[in-house]
Amino acid sequence: MLSLFVGIGMFIAKMGAYSITGSAAIFSDAAESIVHVLATMMALYSIILSSKPADDSHLYGHGNVEFFSAGIEGLLILAAAVYIIYKATLDIIEGPELEKLDVGIIIISTAGLINLFLGVFLIKRGKKTNSLTLIADGKHVLTDSYTSLGVLIGIILVMITGFTLLDPIFAIAVALNILFTGYKLVRQSIGGLMNETDRATLNLIVETLSKHKKEYWIDIHELRFWISGDRIFLDFHLIIPYYFTIQQSHTEEKDIEEKLKNVISNLQLKIHFDYCIPDLCKFCKYEICEVRTEKKKNSFDWDVAKMTGKAVYKLR
Repeated sequence: MLSLFVGIGMFIAKMGAYSITGSAAIFSDAAESIVHVLATMMALYSIILSSKPADDSHLYGHGNVEFFSAGIEGLLILAAAVYIIYKATLDIIEGPELEKLDVGIIIISTAGLINLFLGVFLIKRGKKTNSLTLIADGKHVLTDSYTSLGVLIGIILVMITGFTLLDPIFAIAVALNILFTGYKLVRQSIGGLMNETDRATLNLIVETLSKHKKEYWIDIHELRFWISGDRIFLDFHLIIPYYFTIQQSHTEEKDIEEKLKNVISNLQLKIHFDYCIPDLCKFCKYEICEVRTEKKKNSFDWDVAKMTGKAVYKLR
């Protein structure tokens, strides 16, 4: 809501500055602001929807709508950048007519400063709540702030040199930067919708499991996870001694989930428990086992490749 109201205010101010100055660079800044307003309205809707609990139609919740939101925001940014380049190119051909640039400087510098603080706030809040939508909106607002800075530099140079073509040239430079930001948002959105593996999260999961592994954990394999909104769904296979009871397995799962939730909030864990076979004794560190057929003589690393791969007895 804060981002939306500020965005509307910024758009009105920048369009006012454009109507006063006729600057293509200022228009590029204003064009991005209207995209920001439209994208923030969509972001607000996606946050409201993604926060709804799971229902009969969406058993895993509604979190993936945030990937759609971020992707559409990225596409809108790309569209704005293309239009800015088109408008600036016309100004280069026809020749820009600029006036009252000092007023434009005051408005744009104020808008840029406000957006700088807002963007930093949204990104921090997004990281705290694991919201891709808030992070995407924050990055967009920061891009808007950087755009204002680039526009400001361009206008100042025009005033100093009197070379008016610098104005549309800076507008195109700003648009190219916007294109890159839009591409990154679209790329991130597609990655999320395709369940692309977040390597940082994967490494954190593996490190936590490795740190807390117990002697009777014989092997972890086929580890998988996916992210939906602020939730992470994780599952893997864990081999334990065959004589452990269902109660012991259930207790083990709760303990593992608590350990993981200390480093990853909003995690939902499902473990498929496999029972050991005689061929696994050579890998097992559980020395007090009374049914061991041979001593431990083989070792393997509890790393990403192992935990996401096959069971140890299937590796030949």
